[in-house]
Amino acid sequence: MIRRFQFLIWLAATIGSAFPAVAIDQPRIASMNVCTDQLLLTLADPEQIVGLSRYARDRFQSWAADEARRYRILSGGEDILLIKPDVVVASRFDKRATRDLLREKGFGLAEFDVPRSLDDVKAQIRRMGEIVKHPNRVDAEIAKLDAAIARARRAVAHSPYRVLPLSRRGWVSGSESLLSSLLAETGLFNAAGELGVGFGGFASLEDIVKLKPDFLVVSDASERAEDDGSAFLLHPALQRFYPQSRRIVIPDRLTVCGGVMLADALDVLVAELRRVQH
Repeated sequence: MIRRFQFLIWLAATIGSAFPAVAIDQPRIASMNVCTDQLLLTLADPEQIVGLSRYARDRFQSWAADEARRYRILSGGEDILLIKPDVVVASRFDKRATRDLLREKGFGLAEFDVPRSLDDVKAQIRRMGEIVKHPNRVDAEIAKLDAAIARARRAVAHSPYRVLPLSRRGWVSGSESLLSSLLAETGLFNAAGELGVGFGGFASLEDIVKLKPDFLVVSDASERAEDDGSAFLLHPALQRFYPQSRRIVIPDRLTVCGGVMLADALDVLVAELRRVQH
């Protein structure tokens, strides 16, 4: 009897080592928004991610587009109901009817606002860390962001330029936008405030030229207009006063969302400052 008992103990130990324990408290999560996609991809285990938004693989919007190819893409409707995730993460600007339906069906729904500052970004990283049950990963990601901020501050320390973030059709990212907060953290000054622009708005060609910022901050260095919207940036007047040597290029996919990609955005900013200063 004793030998049989010892054998059962040995068998249980052998089976336990052959099949690692599965964490049953790790939630299965679906994302409805390209920004929550990227927070999720950064902080969750791969097996926790049951689906991402329809824009997850869009290289113009998502910093993590290549990684997103490993995962199912959701339409944001009935397919979420079918896969039955434990939690759905979304933006407060995602389709309201879908969000209401998810609540009605009893799904856990975590909604994220659009961040306006780096403090907001850090708070959202922490919140996603809590949702995916990996708070230990949060400190490392925030440390990466803080280190990138420090590098950018050193680069800007002796050159506190006035810059104007400008995109399609003359859209200006205002003094209350996330991009403006990012620039301000480094010591750069967003001249959009002088145009009376808050979160964002359109500025005329004349106002932009009269403003005389030291540099334009744009998302694309292309010298070819793909459509009317991008043609604004190639207007002869802007080309004259702001050739490539006076344009700081930071791709949209690094600044459209709040997350760890902002560390990459800051490193790109540093590299661009070095380029335009030489």
